[in-house]
Amino acid sequence: MRAAIQILDTDGEGALTFRALAARLATGSGAIYWHVANKGELLAAATDDVIARVVTDVPSGADPRTAIRAIALGIFDASDAHPWVGRHLSLTPWLAAMPQIFEGIGGQLQALGVSEDAWFDSASALVNYILGVAGQNAANGRALVHGTDRTAFLGAVAEQWRRLDPARYPFVHRVAAQLADHDDREQFLAGIDLILAGLKTATPSPGTSGGDGT
Repeated sequence: MRAAIQILDTDGEGALTFRALAARLATGSGAIYWHVANKGELLAAATDDVIARVVTDVPSGADPRTAIRAIALGIFDASDAHPWVGRHLSLTPWLAAMPQIFEGIGGQLQALGVSEDAWFDSASALVNYILGVAGQNAANGRALVHGTDRTAFLGAVAEQWRRLDPARYPFVHRVAAQLADHDDREQFLAGIDLILAGLKTATPSPGTSGGDGT
């Protein structure tokens, strides 16, 4: 898996072949076919390996919100470091990596006291946000020419926003100043906190009755 991940990170998915991996490992292709049947399984196994390390790398004794933030940020950073991870998850969401993510997030939602009938919706909202933003961030990074100055690039985009008709885009004009200097990771975590805050308001405190008086 380490050798496959190195090839994926360095040269992309197109470069990951059984021949290339066999050469990297100084072995025959047959030895690899003993473990995985095809390239799809190899990509799935590499994705699972990256995600497994992220989901399990949670501070011991962390409270549920801290744990969710840690898992989310781990996936965000992993997608940035390994752009192929997010793409592979979106193409094949039934991978073992997805149940790992749901289990990691879902276990913390249980600890938060989220009612069982809201587990799937709550976990889905978090997971969809995490994968969506992480994948988009990775895609944005790949779209820019290597060595592009991020602040200068975003500053130019902000200037384009400021040139728009303020009568038609009043909100865009107001937030344009924040675009150039925003931190992607901090903004990502702010979104996680907003979702968690919503879950907190939707989760009854211990001992309180439901809306139907029960």
